[in-house]
Amino acid sequence: MTDEQLIADLHGRWVFGWERDEGDPPFDFRRVFGDFYDFDSPDVRLYDDFDPEQRVATTAAEYGSIWEPVFRKTASVHHAVDDGPHVVAGQDVAASTLTFVARITLPDAITDIRTTTSLVWRRTRDGWRIVREHNSSRVLPQGDLDGRLPAPGTPAHRRTGGDPVRA
Repeated sequence: MTDEQLIADLHGRWVFGWERDEGDPPFDFRRVFGDFYDFDSPDVRLYDDFDPEQRVATTAAEYGSIWEPVFRKTASVHHAVDDGPHVVAGQDVAASTLTFVARITLPDAITDIRTTTSLVWRRTRDGWRIVREHNSSRVLPQGDLDGRLPAPGTPAHRRTGGDPVRA
C-alpha cells in the first residue's frame, strides 16, 4: 500500500470516528482519535470554523476539550463522504482533503452540514499523525440530507474499524 493510500484510508476513518448513535458511551476524544492526532507534537494547529468560538487548538488534547462537550450532547451524528480523499504525500509529511456531509442530531434540533476538511499528516515512529487541521463548514437547508446518509447499522454507516495504519 502506498503512503497516499494509507493517508486516504486514515482520512476516511477519521471522518467516521465522529459518528455517534443514540446510546453510545460518552464521547472520549483521546480514546477515539488517539491513533490519528499527534498528541506529543509542540507545533500542532487545529481549527474548525464550526466551533462557535473559532478557537485554534495548539495541542490535540486542547482540540478534544473543544469537541467533547459538544459531542456528548448529541443524540446522533451521521456522515457521508461527498468527495475525496485527495492526497499528496512526501517522505515525512502528507496532506489530504475530503468533503463530507453530516447530520447532527441534538435533543432539540437537527443540523445538516457540508464540510471541507484539510489535514496535514506527519510520519512519526507510531505512524502517520495529524498535526494540522482546517475544517470549513456550511449549514445546509433543513432536511437537505434526507435520504442521503447511510442508515445506522449498515456496513457503509460506520467505517472506523480495523487496526491503526502504521507507516
